[in-house]
Amino acid sequence: MDQSRSDVASVQYSAYRTDLSGHRTSLSEQRTSLSEYRTDLSDERTEMSMRRTGLSFQRTRMSAERTLMSVIRTSLSLISFGFTIYQVFDKLREAGTLASAAAPRNFGVTLVLVGIAMLVIGIGYHLQFMLGLRHERDAMHEEGLIYAQSHFPPSMTLIVALLLLLTGLVAMFSMVFQAGPFG
Repeated sequence: MDQSRSDVASVQYSAYRTDLSGHRTSLSEQRTSLSEYRTDLSDERTEMSMRRTGLSFQRTRMSAERTLMSVIRTSLSLISFGFTIYQVFDKLREAGTLASAAAPRNFGVTLVLVGIAMLVIGIGYHLQFMLGLRHERDAMHEEGLIYAQSHFPPSMTLIVALLLLLTGLVAMFSMVFQAGPFG
């Protein structure tokens, strides 16, 4: 810049500042564009996160179903083993092979009672857990954190557990009162 002529220098300096301002504006527009792009990516990540959270509720529900299935297996084993012990020793007593089969029969009845108690506790725990899970899912849906579009279908495992409980109670009634379908 020629400083001897101040008017020319002022015009040149002003043009230089205008170019810099235009360059800064261009950079600002690029930053805005990048920010919008990042926002779009963030929206996609939020979408994916909401879907993963919704799926995690389904995985947790299925895990609770598997836990109830293990309770059913153990209860079924206890009930059937106790009923079998009871029946074997009752038949041995009826045949005259044993004079008294009270202790093994009582052991069989106890096993059936333990199986029924375990099943009642397992069903109670399952119901409590599922109600809590549904409550948590509804609360997250109300906050807009998940979609909650899929529903929890009726639990076939719970239905089987209730049927086994009913069967166990009928077996216990038959054993104690010597009456009913298993007596």
